[in-house]
Amino acid sequence: MIADGLVASGAPEEIAGAVKAGTKVWILSHMALAEHGDLESKALAAATGIICPSVHSAAELQAKHGSLDIAVATPGAEPADLSAGSQPKHIVAVAALLPNKDQAHLVEALSQIKDLPWTAALIGSEEADPAYAAEVRAAVEHHALQNRIRVTGELTGTSLEEQWHQADLSVLLSHSESFGMVVTESLAHGVPVLVRQGTGAVEALGGTGAGAVWDIREALADTLRSWLTDVEIQGSWHENAIRARDNLSGWDNTAAIVLKAVTASP
Repeated sequence: MIADGLVASGAPEEIAGAVKAGTKVWILSHMALAEHGDLESKALAAATGIICPSVHSAAELQAKHGSLDIAVATPGAEPADLSAGSQPKHIVAVAALLPNKDQAHLVEALSQIKDLPWTAALIGSEEADPAYAAEVRAAVEHHALQNRIRVTGELTGTSLEEQWHQADLSVLLSHSESFGMVVTESLAHGVPVLVRQGTGAVEALGGTGAGAVWDIREALADTLRSWLTDVEIQGSWHENAIRARDNLSGWDNTAAIVLKAVTASP
C-alpha cells in the first residue's frame, strides 16, 4: 500500500499497526510538513519505505528527520504539441492562485515593464484562497493591466492547450515546491521556464538551459525585461526548451522506479 504523506502523518499508530500485521506501507511524501513534525517522524519511522518526487524534497525530509531510506521517483511528462508562440510575447503562470505561488509578485513585476509589448495569463483555480485571488485581481486592476493580464481561473482540455499554444515563457514563482510538474509540462510544449531559486522547480528545470533560475536578490522586472528585449536570450531559451522536450522522462519511467522500490523492500 502507498499512503500519501499528509494522510500517513496523521495516523502513525495505524501505519505501525498495519506494518506489524504484515501489510507493507510506503509513504509518498511530497515535502516535509511545516507542522506536526513529531507525528510525521513517527509515521516515517514506522513505514516500510518512503517515496519522494525529487532529490530536493528528499533532502528536506532528511534535514528535518535525519537519515532515511528514500526512493526518488520524479514525475513524468506527457507528450504535447509544440507551442507556436505569440506576438507580442505571451507569458503564462500555471498554478492555483495561492500566496505560495506568488502571482501578486509577477503582476507587480509586469507593472514595471508596461513600456514593453507583452501579454500574460494567470491560469489556476481561485477557490483554494479566494481572498488571495481577489488580491491578485485587485493588483491587476490597480496597475490598469486588465487588457494585458488575464486571470483565467482554472483551465483544462482545449482551453488550457490554447494557452500553451500561445505561450513564449512560463513563470513559476513558488516559495516552496517539491518538484514543479508545470515545469516539465512547459518543456513538453517547448516553452522555456523561469523558476524561483531554492525550490524543487530548479531540479525540474535541471541543466537544460531552457529558461532561468530567478535569484530573489534581483528584481524580477529586470529579469523579464532582459528576456523581452534580448533576441539572443529568447532564441537560446527557446531552442533549449525544444531540445529538453525531446529528452523528457515519461510516466512509465516513474512507475518503474516506484515498482522497483516497493518490490525490493523486505
